[in-house]
Amino acid sequence: MEWFDLPDAWLSRLLLQRGLAAVYLMGFLGAALQFRPLAGERGLTPAPGYLRRVPFRRAPSLFHLHYSDRFFGAVAWTGTAGSAGLLLGLGDLLPLPAAMAAWAVLWALYLSIVNIGQVWYSFGWESLLLEAGFLAIFLGNDDISPPRVTLLLLIWLLFRLEFGAGLIKWRGDTCWRKLTCLRYHHETQPMPGPLSWYFHRLPEPLHRAEAAANHVTQLLVPFLLFFPQPVATVAAAIVVITQLWLVASGNFAWLNWLTIVLALAAADLSFLLAPPSPPPGTPVWFTAATLVLAALVAVLSYRPVRNLLSPRQQMNRSYDSLHLVNTYGAFGTVTRRRHEVVLEGTTDEVITPATRWQEYEFRGKPGDPARMPRQFAPYHLRLDWLMWFAALSPAYARAWLRPLARRLLANHRPTLRLLRTNPFPDRPPAHVRARLYHYRFTTRAERRATGDWWHRTPVREYLPPLPR
Repeated sequence: MEWFDLPDAWLSRLLLQRGLAAVYLMGFLGAALQFRPLAGERGLTPAPGYLRRVPFRRAPSLFHLHYSDRFFGAVAWTGTAGSAGLLLGLGDLLPLPAAMAAWAVLWALYLSIVNIGQVWYSFGWESLLLEAGFLAIFLGNDDISPPRVTLLLLIWLLFRLEFGAGLIKWRGDTCWRKLTCLRYHHETQPMPGPLSWYFHRLPEPLHRAEAAANHVTQLLVPFLLFFPQPVATVAAAIVVITQLWLVASGNFAWLNWLTIVLALAAADLSFLLAPPSPPPGTPVWFTAATLVLAALVAVLSYRPVRNLLSPRQQMNRSYDSLHLVNTYGAFGTVTRRRHEVVLEGTTDEVITPATRWQEYEFRGKPGDPARMPRQFAPYHLRLDWLMWFAALSPAYARAWLRPLARRLLANHRPTLRLLRTNPFPDRPPAHVRARLYHYRFTTRAERRATGDWWHRTPVREYLPPLPR
């Protein structure tokens, strides 16, 4: 069917599928390495207790049938292996139904993890991956031409992602409308990267240009994604360039990379390589299934669209437990001052003014002022991100900070593997506490004089000393 098939999009589909498989790989690998100490049987917020409280209809998951850390590991590593296989092109070696099943299995496995991940999986890019992953089931493989309908649904997802993020900024913090938010954002974002200090030190006119470009890219360019070629390709290129700027300036897990992947759905890349010989006609059953998918997305889009049009727009919300059609947004409010929660321990049995406290270093979040911020995205350091929220308000950490301190008092090895350093490798500390600090990037003069990336000053006690 000429109206259904889009043969020239074969390279876009190939890159889109490989990119999505790579993001899945990051998600499953992170789950395999981090979930047990965060939400496992002895995790900070144990999944078994959550599964007892929450019914299947609210959180569909394989783990309602059975949960153990060993079974979870099998699911996470199976997803990792499946993602790697699709990344290497396994989907194009399988018959069409088997390739669709492979993508469906990845989606079901990751949905099972997200729906029991609790606060550790409350980020918008989890729903974004699930929504894109579900649509990918209907992208087909080399047995058929790329389906125009599925590509349009992916563009519709990209439109909601970008336009929602633009609207939440325009309606939110006044600094976005005044073009001043970038004075603060590079310094106060959840996890700065190795170039964030340099972005923060850009001249004020460039910060204003950054903010203005963001409004253009997120409020105007998304409409051009639906225009005929080559306009749609130009719009996709603008989205990609903007996302690469964000990749360079910070760590946002796979949000920016997955946005780049989605932009490929709107890009005409046929000028790069000649298309292969046209495959046989698309099966009727596949066409019918894709049209049913389009009807489902149209119906489920009602509430996300209503949210976009609402002056009380919400960010990053799923309206169904399968995360099929969601609403997105980021940084409607920008913090002006950066605070960090620093965990410390001591071997002193009795605390005195002379007690020597030693810090636990995290892998990604700021700690030692002399340590340059690292690049981790698209890998997602979940505990580090939650520590940023904890610094905003103790309410964010009420459920898990004390359990975290208890694990440190016991030198719990799975928990310690989430951290960069353990200052007590030989025996556990006698006490653990948390202090709140104000962090700011050093000035150019301070950086030359000290070599430090951060300057910090103590604010107050955050968690009083807990004994072993």
